Amino acid sequence: MRAMYYQIINQMKKGLGQIDHCLTKATTYAQTRGFDVNVLMTSRLAPDQFALVRQVQMACDTAKMASARLTGKDAPKHEDSEKTIDELKARIASVVAWLDQLTPEDFVGAGERVVTQPRWEGKVMSGADYFVEHALPNFYFHMTTTYAILRNNGVDVGKRNFLGALSQRSPA
Repeated sequence: MRAMYYQIINQMKKGLGQIDHCLTKATTYAQTRGFDVNVLMTSRLAPDQFALVRQVQMACDTAKMASARLTGKDAPKHEDSEKTIDELKARIASVVAWLDQLTPEDFVGAGERVVTQPRWEGKVMSGADYFVEHALPNFYFHMTTTYAILRNNGVDVGKRNFLGALSQRSPA
């Protein structure tokens, strides 16, 4: 099981890389269209929804905190003070660098760990339930919303930009 958690965390790490790639495409788009890419930081799909900056922060936080909760390691702290696309990209790089240090052995017993959060008002979940029911859907929600905000603002991103490279090969 520990290899499964590690593999899925690596998929989240790949997803952060895809967000970074989409932010690079946003920068190119802004340069081509002649506007400051950082205006996208406050873009949102609905008035009551988090803006792009918070979506990226939450995707980063979900990946690092899921890993921390499943391994018992301390995740890096971020101040949520990013004001530019470059600062968001630096946050992604910081989280990916931290995730790169994890090994499959770090996830021994991950499924049986007891996970709680302050907003759960004293309730707990097993590591396995937390990962499947909370962390994964939360990560992909914020990743998808980041993609949708950029796409809605005209950035040329498509499904391949979301998925990234696949481990395809020719049949033997």
